[in-house]
Amino acid sequence: MDLRRILIAFLLAAVLAGGITLGVYRRLRVSSEQRKIVQVVATAQALPSGSTLAAKDLILVDWPSDVPLPGSFAKIEAVVGRPLLYPLGAKEPIMERDMGVTGSGIGLSGRITPGMRAVAVRSNEIVGVAGFLYPGSHVDVLATYNNPPGGTGPVTQTILQDVEVLTAGQTIEPDPQGKPQTVNVVTLLLNPEDSQKLQFTSSQGTIQFVLRNGSDQTKAEVHPTRLEQLVASAKPPTPPAPGGKRTGKAPAARPPGTTYILEVIQGKERNVSKFEAAAPSRDGEQPK
Repeated sequence: MDLRRILIAFLLAAVLAGGITLGVYRRLRVSSEQRKIVQVVATAQALPSGSTLAAKDLILVDWPSDVPLPGSFAKIEAVVGRPLLYPLGAKEPIMERDMGVTGSGIGLSGRITPGMRAVAVRSNEIVGVAGFLYPGSHVDVLATYNNPPGGTGPVTQTILQDVEVLTAGQTIEPDPQGKPQTVNVVTLLLNPEDSQKLQFTSSQGTIQFVLRNGSDQTKAEVHPTRLEQLVASAKPPTPPAPGGKRTGKAPAARPPGTTYILEVIQGKERNVSKFEAAAPSRDGEQPK
């Protein structure tokens, strides 16, 4: 009797589970059929940065229309001939931000936005922030002049802020592992006016890069730093006058007739001498 009840309960549970599964499947199938699919341009295989896109490198992939993909393309012809600024994986949708302008060239030239310039600056381990300058880093540029106009002494001043690093040496992509690397040349992205400023500064003084957070785009108001601000300028203390305190002023002359007592102790002998102050001389000094 108990076995029969168990079998009946098992059959009812199986029928109930099957009915629920069938209902969910039909609902998902109807939802999938009603979901609209569009096609977007993607890469046929992995492509490195600097590649010029050709028709053989591109395919169309399905993409749900209710999931927005701003900057994507629906036609392959719209991206053919444009250079890639960043590497892309296989079947990865191509976005407007991933490409340079048509005819802008490949490699580094494709990364230079219209109106900007790429300026190379000599670097070393110190100037290059101990090797932690990578493509995409943002830096401030400091200049130190040993003989500035006016002869005011050495001065250090921030001449550029929030400057993007395009290349470190001949590398246009950052190291995936973030290992520091000393390079001889760093290329910065600047407008024409700042390009002139940096070139002139490098010929007149020494420059130093200050690494900053890439998301920090604030421009701080920084005043030049001069040598006299760092070196203490306190005057040496005035030596104490004989018989006076360390006040910085000579002791006042005592009136004539003042009696002085001098006690001299030599071993067990004790001698006491008395004498009077003489009249001051014409120049106002007290005679010895």
